[in-house]
Amino acid sequence: MTKKPDPVTGKKRRTARWGKGKRYRVAGIPGVKDRSFERLEGPEGAKAWLAKAQHEASAGEFVDPRRGQILLLHYIENEWWARRDYDNPSTENTVRARVWTHIVPHLGHYPLNAIKTPQLGEWLRTLKATAGPGTSSEAWGYLSAIFQAAIDDDRITSNPCRKQTTLRVPARPRAVARAWPKEQVLAVREAMDERFRLCVDLGVGAGLRSGEVFGLSVDDIDFEGERILVRRQVKKVGAKLAFALPKGEKTRTVPVPAYLLKQIEESLQRRPAQRVELPWKDPRPPATEKEARERAPQAHELILTSAWGGALRRDGFDTRIWKPALAAAGVIPPPRAEKQPVKHRPGYFRTNLVYEESRENGFHALRHTFASVQLDAREPIVAVSRWLGHADPSITLRIYAHMMPEADGRGRSAMQNWFEDSL
Repeated sequence: MTKKPDPVTGKKRRTARWGKGKRYRVAGIPGVKDRSFERLEGPEGAKAWLAKAQHEASAGEFVDPRRGQILLLHYIENEWWARRDYDNPSTENTVRARVWTHIVPHLGHYPLNAIKTPQLGEWLRTLKATAGPGTSSEAWGYLSAIFQAAIDDDRITSNPCRKQTTLRVPARPRAVARAWPKEQVLAVREAMDERFRLCVDLGVGAGLRSGEVFGLSVDDIDFEGERILVRRQVKKVGAKLAFALPKGEKTRTVPVPAYLLKQIEESLQRRPAQRVELPWKDPRPPATEKEARERAPQAHELILTSAWGGALRRDGFDTRIWKPALAAAGVIPPPRAEKQPVKHRPGYFRTNLVYEESRENGFHALRHTFASVQLDAREPIVAVSRWLGHADPSITLRIYAHMMPEADGRGRSAMQNWFEDSL
């Protein structure tokens, strides 16, 4: 209505905005943003919202629904990810890849408070068709963490991932560690380039991970004490390499047989160790003096290096050395040839050999074989856990319990003797 009345009729006149906009306004609640209501909602709707807001505000539980209307993509980019601070750049890259590959493209266009069971169900069906169970489980966990952060930011009141009762939430499949028979280990070793056979010896003879094999230096071998000091690994951070502590940030000592020490000596006689310098832990340019000190490059005389003298890369080793040896030994099928377009050269193609994915036959299988031999020899689980570098013996027991030998009736005999001594 106009502010001044009509000079002829003496009444206020309707403006062009008559009937448009919101008629009822609720204001004056401390800590609560004013809200206006449509005419159709009527004063009853405004009063109901006022009572609810006053009650929740007095209890410190009020969350303005309008704060949940931010798109999930915008919340992730501007608030959730902006506050993330990872000490381990590899972990940061992994989380970012999962979120921006499996969450943002499918749910990023929804407002936070609009993601409910139907949207989650549709997303899970997409995950099932495009990702493995392990990746799906991780993506679900990251989405739940994002919603939990939104609750802490007073944008939503509940986590739709945590209150699910109708959807089948993905669970990471339990991987069963399987050891290789001796014949298979030797067949793969024989099929491998002679320069890299020591990798197999170190994996099966000392239980080293591939990154630990690549980071092993001459100074880490105690020939007199017949042991290996596992003090670093070569890890890939983005497209670059860096030295870092072994997994779990723990160094360890592993007793090794004379045979393995002899293999190391002969390898060094054929090809002397190469001095390799890499940043420590994080290859990214430092932003502070503290980061510069922490990431300062280290140089080590590595026992195994690439053809040009640099550190071995796990992905290159896997595709060029490990999988060809598996195929030659009959562990996995021969590769198939695939033509792929050459980037920036239209009409040109290159032929790539593509090998079958086989997680159970990765380099870790050698580590499982090491554990099985030790447990079969009845080495204490605590000792085997320490040699493998596990944080706790319970982890070793959970992974390798099925490899432990039967008690052969010793427990039964012990109880028999106990009763006989008691009578």
